Amino acid sequence: MTYEIRTFAPGAQHATTGPAPTSREGRLVAVSDLHVRYDENRDIVERLRPESDDDWLLVAGDVGEYVEDIRWALGLLSERFAKVVWVPGNHELWTPTKDPVQLRGVARYEHLVEICRELGVVTPEDPYPVWEGAGGPVALAPLFLLYDYSFRTPGMGSKEEALAIAEKAGVVCTDEYFLHPDPYPSREAWCRARVAETEARLAALPEDLPTVLINHWPLVREPTRPLWYPEFALWCGTEATADWPRRFRASTVVYGHLHIPRLIMWDGVPHQEVSLGYPREWRRRSGSPGRPVQILPVATTGVPA
Repeated sequence: MTYEIRTFAPGAQHATTGPAPTSREGRLVAVSDLHVRYDENRDIVERLRPESDDDWLLVAGDVGEYVEDIRWALGLLSERFAKVVWVPGNHELWTPTKDPVQLRGVARYEHLVEICRELGVVTPEDPYPVWEGAGGPVALAPLFLLYDYSFRTPGMGSKEEALAIAEKAGVVCTDEYFLHPDPYPSREAWCRARVAETEARLAALPEDLPTVLINHWPLVREPTRPLWYPEFALWCGTEATADWPRRFRASTVVYGHLHIPRLIMWDGVPHQEVSLGYPREWRRRSGSPGRPVQILPVATTGVPA
């Protein structure tokens, strides 16, 4: 039996975009927060391989900060997996002073999208692929949404007040220095634009087609509850997407950013955090660091930790 690799774009019919694999034995797996500037993490990526030639890999952001590192990692993975789907994290959007590529904001993101297209990697700017293997068919929706500082501590009336409390606690995300929103006036303005554009695309999907929603930042606030520093939640998402998992028929939500790999159920929808994280974090866990997490068929137990 064979199946087609299909994509869905708003206003278009499903279309074949590649040769049909020879079996349905492939898996849909995911990983995030590879942070390949660390040698130990780079070694893990070099060893990362699919279990089947038909495996698809979702990469939920924070591959690295330097453009060449991002190109290297996604190029390697795209050579090994049948399909790679990528969304940007905050680290990809930084403009580090030592990166030869000094593009900022939207221009940097668009540059990364072009690199992905050269490599055959699916981005949030491309038609949504339809996974038809085990657990399918589902539309794989890579999202780029950022955050708007709305994950505030209860009682905080404004972004400015919340940022002041976070700074007093010694918790200020590096985004404040390296993630530039150009040409938008602020990161939250960029977030609002991305949310509006993405919401329209998701609403155009067929009403009978489930989705897997892939975003670097969690789509609901619940995953931020265990943070050691609750003030960091400011940089972790937007309340504007709280109803998206149910509204857009998510079989699973895939995210990273928090470096707390686990599976939670929220409002009846599985949310999988699939990060590798920094060496100091993954060394404390059991299991195989960097091993991709199976997304479909949906797991019923926690992710490897």
